[in-house]
Amino acid sequence: FLTVPFKNARKDRLTVWLILDWLMIAASVACTVYICYNLDALFERQGDWLFSDTLVSIVGTLLVIEACRRVIGPAMALICCLGILYALFGPYMPELFEHKGYTIERIATTLWLTTEGVFGLPIGVAATFVFVFVLFGAFLEVMGGGAFFIDLAYALTGRFSGGPAKTSVLASGFMGSVSGSAVGNVVATGSFTIPMMKKVGYKPHVAGAIEAAASTGGQLMPPIMGAGAFLMAEFTNISYLTIIKVALMPAIMYYLTVLLFVHIEAQKLGLKGEAKENLPKAFKVIREGLPFLVPVGILIYVLVSNYSPMMAGFVAVISTVFASLIARVIKLLVHSDGGLRESIASPYFIVKQARDILDALERGAKNAIMVSVACAAAGIIVGMVTLTGMGLKFSSMVLDLSLGIELLALLLIAVASLVLGMGLPVTASYIVLATLTGPALLDMGVPLMVSHMIVFWYSQDSNVTPPVSLASFAAAGVAGANPMKTALTSWKLAKGLYIIPIVMAYRPLLGVGENFEINHLEVYLTAAATTLGLVAFAAALERYFFRKATWFETLLFVAAALGLFWPSYWTDIAGAMCLGAVLVLQKLK
Repeated sequence: FLTVPFKNARKDRLTVWLILDWLMIAASVACTVYICYNLDALFERQGDWLFSDTLVSIVGTLLVIEACRRVIGPAMALICCLGILYALFGPYMPELFEHKGYTIERIATTLWLTTEGVFGLPIGVAATFVFVFVLFGAFLEVMGGGAFFIDLAYALTGRFSGGPAKTSVLASGFMGSVSGSAVGNVVATGSFTIPMMKKVGYKPHVAGAIEAAASTGGQLMPPIMGAGAFLMAEFTNISYLTIIKVALMPAIMYYLTVLLFVHIEAQKLGLKGEAKENLPKAFKVIREGLPFLVPVGILIYVLVSNYSPMMAGFVAVISTVFASLIARVIKLLVHSDGGLRESIASPYFIVKQARDILDALERGAKNAIMVSVACAAAGIIVGMVTLTGMGLKFSSMVLDLSLGIELLALLLIAVASLVLGMGLPVTASYIVLATLTGPALLDMGVPLMVSHMIVFWYSQDSNVTPPVSLASFAAAGVAGANPMKTALTSWKLAKGLYIIPIVMAYRPLLGVGENFEINHLEVYLTAAATTLGLVAFAAALERYFFRKATWFETLLFVAAALGLFWPSYWTDIAGAMCLGAVLVLQKLK
C-alpha cells in the first residue's frame, strides 16, 4: 500500500485516498499482529472461532485481494473473488462442480487463520527462500554485476552474424538465472540490447520478441527459476539441489532453440557482426568483472555442499558486496595514476558503496513485492480449491476430456495454463496449475517431479503467448514496436517452451530412475535427439537454414523433427539421417 498507492493519492497533501492508504496499512499491521499475539489461543480454539477471529479474517483476506488488484491487476483479484463465491454458493453450482457450500466464517478463517490459505506453503516459500534470492539478484544488478554480464555476452557474441541478438539471449540467460521476473529482465537487459539489435538491422518487433523470449528462458534457468525451484521442492518434497540439477539441461536446450531462431533470422536478413574495434575487449571485461563471478561460484558451492538455500542466498548477498568493493578497487588500480589509498578512503568512495547497499536493499524489497503478493493471493485460490474439492473435480475432467491419452492431457494443460496466465503471474499460475492438473498427470503414470516440471514450464507461456504476453508487451514498449506483432514473433521464437515439456513426459530428459540420475547414456541420447529435433523444427518453421528451403526440403525438415521427437531410438536414427540429408541438399545447391 506504500509502494503502490491509490492513483489519486498524493503524498504532498492530505486527501481521502491517502487516508485510505494509511488506514489499509494500519489494518494490515493489526490483522498480522492479531495472529502473532493470539497464536496459542488460536490453536486451542480451532473451529470454535470468536467474532473477532472472523472479523480479522475477513478484513485480512480483503486486504490481500486489494493488494493483489494493485500490484498484479484486477484479473487475479477477480479470480480470488470468484473462488470465494464458488465456496460460498456451492449448492447452486452445475452438477459437475456442485458441493455443500461453506459459511463466510468458515471461508474467512480458513483463509486467514490456517495454513490452508494466505499463510500457506506459497507465501512461506516467498518469505524465506525466494526473498533472499531476489535480494541477491538486486545486489548483483546494483553493484555492477548486470553490466558485467551484458558486456561479457557482447564481447563473446558481438562479432558473429546477428551478434547483438545473440548478446541479448546470453545476457538474459545470465541475468535471468539470478533475477526473478521475465518482465524485469526485459527492462534491465532490453534497454541495452534492443537498441543494438535495431541498429544492426533487426525490425523493432523482432528485436523486442528476441528479448522477450530470451528473458522468459531466465525463469527456467537454475538456480532461482523465478521462485519455481523453491516451490517445486516444497510441493514434491524433492531436494532443491535435485530440482536445479535436472532443470539445467532443458533450460540450456531452450536457449539453444532461441539462439538458432536468432541465427536463422540473421542469415535471412544478411546481417553481419559488429566490427572488432567496436566491441569491448573480452579479457578486459573479465579482468574488471571477475569478482562478480565469485558470488555465483560461492552460491553454487554452498548449494552443492548441502547447506540450505537460505544460507546459500545469504552468503551470496554478502559476497556480492565484497565483490563490488574488489571490482571498484581493481578499476582504481587500472585507471588511477596513483593515490589508491587516498581514493579508497575518500568520502565519495565510502558514500557510493553505502548508497549502493541501500539501493540494493530497496530494490530487492520492491522486486519481492510482486512474488509475495502473487503467492498470498494464490493461497486464497488454492485454499478454496482444497476446501471445495475442486482439484479432484478438475483432474477428473481433464482425464475424461483427454480420453486417457497423455498427449491430449498435456495439450489441455497447456491451454489451461494460457487461460490462467491471462489473469495470474507465472508463479501463481504454476501454483494453481499444480493443484488442479498435477493429479491428472500422476494418474496417467507421469512421475511427480516430471509432472511438476511440465506444469511449471507451461505456466511460463503467458510471458510470450498472445493475447497476454507480459514480457513481449514490455519488450515492445522498449523497442517502440507494435505489441501484438512483438507477441506473435516471441511466441514463434519460444516454441521450445511447448515442445520440451512433451519430450519430458515421454523420454528420460530429466534423468533416469527414482533419483533422476542425469549422468546416464539415455539422458545424453535423449538430449541430443531433442536438440537435433529442435534444429529441424526451427528450420521447418522458418523455411530456411543455409538458404531458403523448397517445399520438399521443408517436408524433410518436418519429417526429421517428428522422427527425432518420437520416443524411439530407431526413429531418432531415421530422423537424424533425414536431417543430415536435407542439410546436405541445402549446402550443395
